[in-house]
Amino acid sequence: MYDFAIIGGGIVGLSTGMALGKRYPNARILVLEKESKWAFHQTGNNSGVIHSGIYYKPGSYKAKFCRDGANSMVEFCREYGIAHEICGKVIVATSDAEIPRLENLYKRGLENGIKVQRISPEEVREIEPHVSCVAGIKVFSTGIANYKQVSEKYAELIQQQGGYLRLNTKVEKIRPSGKNQVLETNNGSFETRFVINCAGLHSDRVAKLGNVEPQAKIVPFRGEYYELTPEKRYLVKTLIYPVPNPDFPFLGVHFTRMIDGSVHAGPNAVLSLKREGYHKTDFDLRDFAEVMTYPGFWKLAAKHADEGIQEIIRSFSKAAFVKSLQQLIPEVQAQDLVPTHAGVRAQALMNDGKLVDDFLIIPGQNSIHVCNAPSPAATSSLEIGKAIVAQVPEPSHLAASVI
Repeated sequence: MYDFAIIGGGIVGLSTGMALGKRYPNARILVLEKESKWAFHQTGNNSGVIHSGIYYKPGSYKAKFCRDGANSMVEFCREYGIAHEICGKVIVATSDAEIPRLENLYKRGLENGIKVQRISPEEVREIEPHVSCVAGIKVFSTGIANYKQVSEKYAELIQQQGGYLRLNTKVEKIRPSGKNQVLETNNGSFETRFVINCAGLHSDRVAKLGNVEPQAKIVPFRGEYYELTPEKRYLVKTLIYPVPNPDFPFLGVHFTRMIDGSVHAGPNAVLSLKREGYHKTDFDLRDFAEVMTYPGFWKLAAKHADEGIQEIIRSFSKAAFVKSLQQLIPEVQAQDLVPTHAGVRAQALMNDGKLVDDFLIIPGQNSIHVCNAPSPAATSSLEIGKAIVAQVPEPSHLAASVI
């Protein structure tokens, strides 16, 4: 019998397990992950950015958790010797038409309590000599880290707290057993008093296994990247972002210097035909059919048809991808870029076609379900874990630790 069982061993599930162990030192805590490694999907394939929180609606979970999470993540990396760097980033307008949106982004940064600064094109080039722009802002708290290492440290700390970790264990059914719940898996059954669903790309399905209707469906979007060849890495010193379209949930193709010194360019954002579809040829009939028969998807597609077409073109045309990147750095040429790994974003979409634009945490019967936690969830993971634990009803048989 376990006090808490967490479904999903990504960075959010592991952070939650760690936070539970701190709050309830005597609790029996179980983390189940269907893959053979921790942080295998969204966490293990993201860009490694410690986000500042500049993009998010003031007062939202994303704005608060990301701002606070940027600080707590840096402290965590320092404490445990995990590679990271606070390098800052520039967001640049490449045409006069983008300046009002850049100004709105600057004001939002101030509203969210983030250190931001307007900078001229000349000041941008002092930071990033190869960028072409008409205006920019500098975001000081943005950084980079190795989130796989962070996740592995979370798992290690859960074990040190006395928690139980099970890889290669996929939850296939959830059934009630008196006041408790039984998780039936491909690797045995586990009884628990409380379930926390952090299943990422499959979080909506796990919620339904637990008789919770998430009011949204996970739609997978694949983000494809190129990487600058080693001899062209000098073109990018930190992180370079365009001004995003505020009506579109993605940030546009950008340049990111990774913690290992490589420079990634991207991502685009295209519908994946499989929830774990990291390649263009990946296909799953169930996943595809669910999206194609979901009214919310077609409403979203109609609203963002132009942007969607451009993303698809970038997916199949390297020349189009390069052209987008040249708006930021004109010197970049097709031969300077080689394909690298893709990631898949688990984006919750409502039936009316609106994207869930904040973290979505849904309470159930003796359960909590995290049904939307894409970027900036890695940056925010320590804060999300604490917030989930704060929503767990105080177990009468466990004494809480004062943190």
